[in-house]
Amino acid sequence: MWKPEHRHAAMRRGLRYESDLTDAEWALVAPLIRPAKRGGRPRTVDVREALNAILYVLWTGCQWKALPKDLPPRSTVWDYLDRWEWDGTLTRIHHALYLEVRQKAGREASPTLGIIDSQSAKGAQKGALRLIPRAMTQARRCSGASATF
Repeated sequence: MWKPEHRHAAMRRGLRYESDLTDAEWALVAPLIRPAKRGGRPRTVDVREALNAILYVLWTGCQWKALPKDLPPRSTVWDYLDRWEWDGTLTRIHHALYLEVRQKAGREASPTLGIIDSQSAKGAQKGALRLIPRAMTQARRCSGASATF
């Protein structure tokens, strides 16, 4: 149930876009983003703006080419999204924000209770082998005269 303190915490006024990170959120996320590699060309993109652009696309559901012009170019933002997905940065950010939200709600960091529907568990065991894509299985070899080329 929404209470006045929840509404105040969820208020995004004063930000350029509602999806932008607040200073407190950025302070939590910034240490999780790896610095630029040494010896290469210096980073020219503000990483916070790149993350704001990713969040903008997720928040609004807009197409990449519809990113506002005051955010970094879409190709740059896409490259950061791809790199952070590959090296696990997005997973670390999600985990840190997840722990922060649970802590603010007065809960333990990891849930202590899980519910599994018995029907779902049975179905997962039965259909597990059928979920393997055909492209992942070896082709059967024919024997006989029709197999010569």
